[in-house]
Amino acid sequence: MSLGARLALSYLLVILIGMGIVAPLAWLAVEQLYLNTQSANLLAQAELVAAALQAQTPPAENPAPYAQTTNVLPGIHTRVIDAQSAVVIDLAAPGQPILSTSLALPELAQNAAGQVTAEELISRPEIAQARLGQPASAIRRVEVAGGRRVLYAAAPVFSSTGEVVQIVYLATPLPDTQWTSLPVRLRWQLVLVLLAAVLLASAAGLVLARRISQPLARLAEAAHAVAAGDLSQTVPEDPSISELTVLGRAFNSMTSSLLQADQTKTAFISDVSHELRTPLTVIKGTIETLEDGAMDDHAGRGSLLAAMSRETERLIRLVNDLLVLTRADAGALNLQLGPLDLVELARARCDHLAKAASQRPVRLSVSTSWQPDNPDISQNAGSSDLTVIADADRLAQVLDNLLDNAIRYSPVNSQVQVSIYREADQIACRVADSGSGIPARHLPFIFERFYRVDPARGREQGGTGLGLAIVRSLVQAQAGHVSAESIEGQGTSVTFWLPAA
Repeated sequence: MSLGARLALSYLLVILIGMGIVAPLAWLAVEQLYLNTQSANLLAQAELVAAALQAQTPPAENPAPYAQTTNVLPGIHTRVIDAQSAVVIDLAAPGQPILSTSLALPELAQNAAGQVTAEELISRPEIAQARLGQPASAIRRVEVAGGRRVLYAAAPVFSSTGEVVQIVYLATPLPDTQWTSLPVRLRWQLVLVLLAAVLLASAAGLVLARRISQPLARLAEAAHAVAAGDLSQTVPEDPSISELTVLGRAFNSMTSSLLQADQTKTAFISDVSHELRTPLTVIKGTIETLEDGAMDDHAGRGSLLAAMSRETERLIRLVNDLLVLTRADAGALNLQLGPLDLVELARARCDHLAKAASQRPVRLSVSTSWQPDNPDISQNAGSSDLTVIADADRLAQVLDNLLDNAIRYSPVNSQVQVSIYREADQIACRVADSGSGIPARHLPFIFERFYRVDPARGREQGGTGLGLAIVRSLVQAQAGHVSAESIEGQGTSVTFWLPAA
């Protein structure tokens, strides 16, 4: 079953359950409201009759003993006021006994036997409360009324001394509120209303389900296309449903990242192929020249072998750089982190590269003081304060790459300055040269693999475009970060930060 059908059926089921709960509750609420209204009306009628009786000449304070049959025994008797359709119950005088004589009451006020005794009448809750001076009502099923419910109302009549001497007692049958008692036409109308409500709810559920399922179906189609290799797929972002908006935005971001990664992979393969092809071509040409007889030329073969050696070293360096990047991407560098004096390491690497720098010539220097516009940076810190948590071999590789770049692009008789300083809870190392600088449009990309500001000059000087990419990967692997600044014609500085020990 499709998602749209499942959603539509779910909505319909919820609506039916809701209607099944709400309809009986509404029915009961309406019935209770009707009963309350009827009770209030009947009580009002009883109180009006009681007020009319009380306005008449007050009865005697001690009426003569009265018996319903013999007129000599005290007790309770009743009489019916036809004009008001009310039963007036005359109570016994205080202190007089209530005889168990049967009282002749209207049919609705009788019991199943058709007669009511004085004790039974007075024991009824509404009568008992009226005797206490409070009007009351009650609902009971009466057998003589065919098992229908009857509403009773009792209101007291007070004497001049405030005693209850009479009770006005009213009774009225209540209509049957069961489904079968409703008129056939009304029942059909209610059924049609319920069917219309179900149809409208089903239509609304279908529309809403379609609004949800259609974007998901489009997303599924796009996902299949991406799985088949089409990374240009995008899906619309439905602003009316926030979850679908987030899902569509995430899918589009994913396909954009995949497309960028695919383009990067293609460019990477192309760059690696190009970098490998150049030295391999030189090596192959050199071997062919040697095979053609240059091997016997002792004077000329030296330059050929030297060229082949240089290209072989270039190949080894390229493979090693790619291996470092691959391990960094996989998190498999196996770093040996520990406290390391960064000033001492920087001086050692400068000494190691001093011979290469002297060939330009370029001077290398290490300083622990630098004057940036940052008050949080410590000035003239001692070497003991500039210890980092790092891997000595990998950090040496970072410094070698930065120093090698600075030496190659520095003008003759210039200086490469290495500045090391504390910045908050980190140690910063800044390698600056005074070369031609990097144009601003290239600066955001110089840490990308195989990216060269000047591709021709890079290959001529033996660069592969991986040095700064390796620097970034190794620094990030040691919980640090790196950035570059450059002004054309004034030089370039690359700074990396590592956690202080």
